[in-house]
Amino acid sequence: MSFDELFAPMKEPMILAAGISIIVGAIAVVAGLTYFKKWGWLYKNWLTTVDHKKIGVMYVFVALIMLFRGGIDALLMRAQTAIPENGLLNSEHYNEIFTTHGLIMILFMAMPFIIGLMNIVVPLQIGARDVAFPRLNALSFWLFAAGAGLLNVSFVIGGSPNAGWTAYFPLAGTEFNPGVGNNYYAWALQISGIGTLMTGINFITTIFKMRAPGMKLMKMPMFTWSALITNVIITFAFPVLTVALALMTLDRQFGTKFFAMQDGGMDMMWANLFWVWGHPEVYIVILPAFGIYSEIIATFARKNLYGYKSMVMSMVIISLLSFMVWAHHFYTMGHGVMVNGVFSTTTMLIAVPTGVKIFNWLLTMRHGKIQFTTPMLYALAFIPIFTIGGVTGVMLAMASADYQYHNTMFLVAHFHYVLIPGVVFGVLAGYHYWWPKIFGFRLNEKLGKSAFWFIILGFNIAFFPLFILGLDGYARRMYTYSADTGYGPLNMVSFLGALMMGVGFILLCYNIYYSFRHSPRETTGDPWDARSLEWATHSPVPEYNFAVVPKINQLDEYWFAKKEGRDITAGEYERIHMPNNSSAPMWMAGVMFLFAFFFVFSVWAGVIVFGLATLGFLAYRSFEKDDGHYIEVAEIVETERRLGGEQ
Repeated sequence: MSFDELFAPMKEPMILAAGISIIVGAIAVVAGLTYFKKWGWLYKNWLTTVDHKKIGVMYVFVALIMLFRGGIDALLMRAQTAIPENGLLNSEHYNEIFTTHGLIMILFMAMPFIIGLMNIVVPLQIGARDVAFPRLNALSFWLFAAGAGLLNVSFVIGGSPNAGWTAYFPLAGTEFNPGVGNNYYAWALQISGIGTLMTGINFITTIFKMRAPGMKLMKMPMFTWSALITNVIITFAFPVLTVALALMTLDRQFGTKFFAMQDGGMDMMWANLFWVWGHPEVYIVILPAFGIYSEIIATFARKNLYGYKSMVMSMVIISLLSFMVWAHHFYTMGHGVMVNGVFSTTTMLIAVPTGVKIFNWLLTMRHGKIQFTTPMLYALAFIPIFTIGGVTGVMLAMASADYQYHNTMFLVAHFHYVLIPGVVFGVLAGYHYWWPKIFGFRLNEKLGKSAFWFIILGFNIAFFPLFILGLDGYARRMYTYSADTGYGPLNMVSFLGALMMGVGFILLCYNIYYSFRHSPRETTGDPWDARSLEWATHSPVPEYNFAVVPKINQLDEYWFAKKEGRDITAGEYERIHMPNNSSAPMWMAGVMFLFAFFFVFSVWAGVIVFGLATLGFLAYRSFEKDDGHYIEVAEIVETERRLGGEQ
């Protein structure tokens, strides 16, 4: 690839402006860290950390950046379609934006936000001092960050993926896409997906092996249950994506014909492999949000969660059915009546356990003393909005009706009515709820509620018109349309709603700055008077989480201990073994980033060098002896005194 081809995207004025802003921003960050002499602090405390809480914070930080990036893409798409025959974006740029918007929002915003909250909360909820494999946890984060970086680099070097976030063949093949954009797709998802798969294994091991004494499975908090089931889905679903992406790479870069339309290939095999992973992926991001809502509703309704066992069972059933519905994504591709009928039935069935959960939450709130905090507002808004998404999903589940709906904006409205309340509202609720646990102060409630109303109202104004436009025949993926169609007014309304959501996001970010400057610091580790075990330790949480590992006798042990005047963390201190920090995960992910970058452009010398370097890291780790370190009793006593506010 020539130099001109390499930087061809920079010929677009908006991409050039974005590239310049990235360079200027990077220079500003480097200058700030240098001026304030923070490089050592950053390296020691964050870049090399294996502390699950700090890794979780880094996941959430990157997720917020990706939310900004994906939100800009969404605003550009809505701006392009706000008026007929708009020339803001050309067709190629629009294709790149709607492709990267889907990828970023699902895989590089929702996934890291969910995994970040899991990292922060799950070990605390089960009374553990860290995850089972701390260094593997750090490597998982850095591989995700490498994948996110690779996808974002594509926008300015070589060109972004442009075949849609599903990358259907033959459109994603070299016949129609000879550039490197979809090579970026394959490698960005491959690297981050490997990190996610390792996270799944890590958290399953952590939850099964590191629970506090007495915490049986049916005494675990609901968020931990949702995390366990989610990570089981990850370990079964992500290997399918790994194989599919490897086959995509072989087709695009080595001339094989797995997904070709000739020489024995089958383009439909990609669609099947993608959705065998892709539909469980929907529940990978939604089930933890269900767990978050369960924690928040029980806390702010001042009641125990109604129907605990049915909630657990409904999530187990959802996880099983999630692998049995994938073909509903392509009813129109010629399966036949029998296959379409089977998948139509399983798709409708999965609505049943989801409906059970809705009634559980409603009955939890019944006769409760509800506190309308910012996290609770997101939980309350979720129920009716998600129900609209679920009902329209049942409409789409009917194979015969789907022939009419499937390629229209009705479908776009449906999956946004599922994913935004089902995931985005969930992670924002959890973000506000657990913020004081990590940082020792609450986000400002007034600003939080203002952001909430902008986001909620903006969302409905942006996406409800798309139901009407879809039923009126407005097709997906159209980058422009004529005035004669009559689609202009509702598209303009949708754009205004998207702008309102943008204002909500700005308020969300400003709230961090304002609260950091002005919010009073908490004097308790339990500012919400909550129920589960993470609130039994200090805020912010010390490195070792619990000075004394609590013993659990019942569900919501911490809640009952508070009411009975018991301290479940009381006991004699002993020295605590903790893992050492390590720079290896960050450097290994950097090497894999370069390996993938050179692979994208088929620069085989670079591939060989950085491939061997990756193997070198693995070999070094195999022979490394790292026994961790001990926190002595005197240090524990001092930390507990300081965090407990004792003089």
